[in-house]
Amino acid sequence: MPQESAVLFEKIQNKQAVIGVIGLGYVGLPIMLRFAEEGYQVVGFDVDEAKVKAINKGASYIRHIPSDRIARFVKGRGPLISATTDMSALKKADAIIICVPTPLTDKREPDLSCVENTAKEIARHLRPGQLISLESTTYPGTTDEILLPLFKARKLKEGRDFFLVFSPEREDPGRVDFDIRTTPKVVGGITKECAGLGAALYSKIVDRVVELDSTRAAEMTKLLENIYRAVNIALVNELKMLCDRMGIDIWQVIEASKTKPFGFQAFYPGPGLGGHCIPIDPFYLTWKAREYDFSTRFIELAGEINANMPYYVVTKVMEALNDHGKAIKGSKVLVLGIAYKKDVDDLRESPSLELIRILKEKGASVDFNDPFIPIAVSHRRGFKMRSVALEPKKLGGYDCVLIATDHSCYDYKEIVKESALVVDTRNATTGIKSAKIVKA
Repeated sequence: MPQESAVLFEKIQNKQAVIGVIGLGYVGLPIMLRFAEEGYQVVGFDVDEAKVKAINKGASYIRHIPSDRIARFVKGRGPLISATTDMSALKKADAIIICVPTPLTDKREPDLSCVENTAKEIARHLRPGQLISLESTTYPGTTDEILLPLFKARKLKEGRDFFLVFSPEREDPGRVDFDIRTTPKVVGGITKECAGLGAALYSKIVDRVVELDSTRAAEMTKLLENIYRAVNIALVNELKMLCDRMGIDIWQVIEASKTKPFGFQAFYPGPGLGGHCIPIDPFYLTWKAREYDFSTRFIELAGEINANMPYYVVTKVMEALNDHGKAIKGSKVLVLGIAYKKDVDDLRESPSLELIRILKEKGASVDFNDPFIPIAVSHRRGFKMRSVALEPKKLGGYDCVLIATDHSCYDYKEIVKESALVVDTRNATTGIKSAKIVKA
């Protein structure tokens, strides 16, 4: 075993390795906490000073992560967790984990600016004996085409002087049946030596590590996981629109199909796709595939169907209003739920943002309520809105209440009772029979 890898391996085994985590959002913060739980010293890096200050005070800014989980590692003797905006502190880290955003541009192409800028900062401070792990979702080839050349330019040799792996994040905010420890971790390395050290590192915080023979295979693994979901959601979204025309309840069909004990997995329709992964990941692969003169028609069709769902929902709102003698222009619409899924404070790529944009373009006056998100900001769509109070007696003042996210805290019986018209995209009103309810 080369000297640098032997030293690093020993540090990992003895929990003497300092862990640096870049990007302290929904992926980075849980990773920090998991390493601290195992007794490692962890330093978090972020350009957002508010997040850095919150962590150093032992305060959480993510709803499903309580502050006391952070505070126990920040306060008291020998704190295990700290955070900074000073990237020069990367020199102190033995293992550096990159958890920065990988969004799409306005033209639906990969935006790797955060990954590239982060890699440049790491390269500036890179020293022999460091392990770098990219967890941000991206297309196959990112690790060895973008990160590797930057690090090699420091006259250091991969697999000998520094170690580079890709290990895709598998975070699902708000999920309670699986956590970081119980979710297997995929690791692919630039070299076998790199992969071995990456596996050694992650084996300290997860029950099972799946080691692959390349970073490209690991990058493709993450894309397959989410494209699988995107394609199946597109299928059920298309069936929802067909069932609507045929007068069939798609939700009843899905529940009946679930009774088959083999060969079927339930996916559910909705107003569109949300979250950082599923609406974005397929486009990373379709973009990269063009480099190989390959058209991913099946994936692109699924993306087209899912992207069209907010327009379908708005059309249902317009039809419902029309049946009540009202035009969409000038109507008051309340969108219930702006988070991308139930009971989380995460609005990344939420279809509710697109619903609001389209409704406003059609001339509607739009408010939203979400108990988990007091202020919604969409730079891409150019608006900032504040959640209005949900007062049942005032619901009658809206021409339409649009259920976009079925938060468990909503009293749907009361909402239907007080509303003039309800358009339901999430089947949240199941069991309530009312002429006021229109399925979308």
